[in-house]
Amino acid sequence: MADEAKAKGNAAFAAGRFEEAAQHFTDAIALAPDNHVLYSNRSAAYASLHRYSEALADAERTVALKPDWAKGYSRLGAAHLGLGDSAKAIAAYEKGLTLEPSNEALRSGLAQARHAATPRRPASGADAIGKVFQGPELWSKIAADPTTRGYLDQPDFVQMLRDVQRNPSSLNNYLSDQRMVQVLSLMLNIKLQSQNNGASEPAATQSTSPPPKQQPEAKAREPEPEPEPMDVTEEEKGRKERKAAAQKEKEAGNAAYKKKDFETAIQHYTKAMELDDEDISYITNRAAVYLEMGKYDECIKDCDKAVERGRELHADFKMISRALTRKGTALAKLAKSSKDYDVAIETFQKALTEHRNPDTLKKLNDAERAKKELEQQEYYDPKLADEEREKGNEFFKQQKYPEAVKHYTEALRRNPKDPRVYSNRAACYTKLGAMPEGLKDAEKCIELDPTFSKGYTRKGAIQFFMKEYDKALETYQAGLKLDPNNQELLDGVRRCMQQINKANRGELSQEELKERQSKAMQDPEIQNILKDPIMQQVLTDLQENPKAAQAHLKNPGVMQKIQKLVSSGIVQMR
Repeated sequence: MADEAKAKGNAAFAAGRFEEAAQHFTDAIALAPDNHVLYSNRSAAYASLHRYSEALADAERTVALKPDWAKGYSRLGAAHLGLGDSAKAIAAYEKGLTLEPSNEALRSGLAQARHAATPRRPASGADAIGKVFQGPELWSKIAADPTTRGYLDQPDFVQMLRDVQRNPSSLNNYLSDQRMVQVLSLMLNIKLQSQNNGASEPAATQSTSPPPKQQPEAKAREPEPEPEPMDVTEEEKGRKERKAAAQKEKEAGNAAYKKKDFETAIQHYTKAMELDDEDISYITNRAAVYLEMGKYDECIKDCDKAVERGRELHADFKMISRALTRKGTALAKLAKSSKDYDVAIETFQKALTEHRNPDTLKKLNDAERAKKELEQQEYYDPKLADEEREKGNEFFKQQKYPEAVKHYTEALRRNPKDPRVYSNRAACYTKLGAMPEGLKDAEKCIELDPTFSKGYTRKGAIQFFMKEYDKALETYQAGLKLDPNNQELLDGVRRCMQQINKANRGELSQEELKERQSKAMQDPEIQNILKDPIMQQVLTDLQENPKAAQAHLKNPGVMQKIQKLVSSGIVQMR
């Protein structure tokens, strides 16, 4: 907060709003009463407001807080000079120069103080005009006028002003510069012509109006106040330099990484880590290189280090998540068994608690899937699977169907590719009345071995019990194509035809008809037939236009759909 107030004060000072600047510096001092830079800055603001006594008090406080800081003596000298005490000003500047002999501001201030202490001869005409550049309002006027404000950003022009301030008679040397003419015009509040336009002297001296009244010579020239920059200690300066150097090393590491020059990238990231231990991105970047190189143990060590250091620094949670994700990836690469994936999965979960990133979530899902596949591979044992299947068969013969299901399930865990076990478990589910589970097992059985006729008999039987006679018929017929003499399949076809013909002859009871219709309306295939515009027209013709209906029935596809509607009880033939 003190730095923020100080920054506002510096901005106000640069804009020439010295009263506002002084107030901001006062606010900053209230928050940081031992900061010598704040007193120095306020001293400059007070000097710009001609409040030299207050400027002197702040300068003395600055020197008391930081006696080895040369800038403080510059403020002290300026305040004494503003109060007309050239001797004390000279002493202050000389003291500052013993601390920093090359300080240009102290040298310039000392010259001005000595000049102010020297007895003056009567001022010449050029000196009189030049005196306007020594007034305290010079810098504020230039900064406040939009036509001249930009000149203060031009070092050569600022140097001209300083030369004229030190030696007013040197003004004539700079009147060929349009900027100097414009500033002189601003200070005299009259319009002047530059020498470039043919005038050998300022227009003010050639006009009929009387020249500006010569101002009495001031006791001493008013100091040139400047906002003090942030005071940076040598330690802080070194820290910033190290951070900048570390950032350059990181950029070099990134460039090497993109070129697949991993060893060089590691060298740069390591150097960045040595320069700056307050940025864990250098560690996570090196971990990424190790991961790419297949050095998973080194990657994990770096990730652990990044997380630990990140916690200490209260680093961005996204950075912590990134380190954990890379660690989890390395752990997954190292996994040899399903158990090994546990720690990788746990690491990914921790990363997601820090930051829910889609990439991390995908890696977690992949790890869980890989763990499951490994578990199945590790559990695979065809010999034990056969033993479990035989146990299931024994329980089935004893009509202990739940126990049989348990052993068949264990057999499938040991060998998930055995169609016989799916067929047997489907039979158990049928006995238990769990038709959807049985149908699923029967379909899996056929999927694993399309030539295994037992799968078709299981599936057809379940569909028959579910009163889906047309579907059961299709299943039995598909099985007969593979095994034409299979008696179970032949019996299944016969039973289905009996039920379908019963519906065709209208022999269904009202209760059976409603049950069939209700079940049929839940069948997506039946729903699609009823929504088909062509079939809607066919059904209408069957009721109203028998001749047209006969033409429709010659189409095998239409006839098949009509048959489905009849067997389901939706359409009744009379």
